[in-house]
Amino acid sequence: MTAFEHWDEIVPLKIWEGVVGRAVNGKEATLAAIELEPGTVVPEHSHVNEQTGMLVRGSLRFRIGDETQELRPGSAWVIPAHVPHDVVAGPDGAFLIELFAPPRADWAGLERLEPGPPSRA
Repeated sequence: MTAFEHWDEIVPLKIWEGVVGRAVNGKEATLAAIELEPGTVVPEHSHVNEQTGMLVRGSLRFRIGDETQELRPGSAWVIPAHVPHDVVAGPDGAFLIELFAPPRADWAGLERLEPGPPSRA
């Protein structure tokens, strides 16, 4: 067993329609690189995990609880556990990095896609 992985070897997960993530799981948290296709809508949901993230590329309209923001690269967020949130990707899609604590055990049942380079890392 090794402590290292490479992006191209991490199995992509279909999280939602138009949303693909590559997750690295530790004992205490999941780190995920997530790609959203242009115009993708992630419906309102919540989960037991605290979720922190940063937008690397593209744009998002992000609602957390009662607050909505238009995000651009460099924008960051914190979503406490159990708080409803939803997202709409902008016209160029989005690439973001998110940390979930505790780890995303619920992702174990997601559809697995073929490993390989990301569409536009």
